[in-house]
Amino acid sequence: MASDTLSTLRDEIRAFAAERDWQQFHTPKNLVMALSVEASELMEHFQWLTPEQSTTLDTNKRGEVAQELADVLIYLIRLSDVLGVDLAVAAQEKIRLNAEKYPAEKARGLAAKYTEL
Repeated sequence: MASDTLSTLRDEIRAFAAERDWQQFHTPKNLVMALSVEASELMEHFQWLTPEQSTTLDTNKRGEVAQELADVLIYLIRLSDVLGVDLAVAAQEKIRLNAEKYPAEKARGLAAKYTEL
């Protein structure tokens, strides 16, 4: 997702919260808790599925999963806004760090933690 798209979403979410006077509730603690709840609701859709079933969701289930993904993204963007973290910059930095931890020539095809490579 492009940084300008994240900025647009951030601004829309910020305005949505401001219109409802919800900033008072959007503390980092509360937002992290809400993010965790939404991630758990997303997990619930996959809880008892086989790996194969999890890759072949029907249209209705895919729509429900999309709504939960949106909730997770919204809370993540709102949290990053409240904390003053540029998500695009943070993600790019994390990818760079992960490339150092997991060099392709060592990690290719493995699910091992970097300390085990």
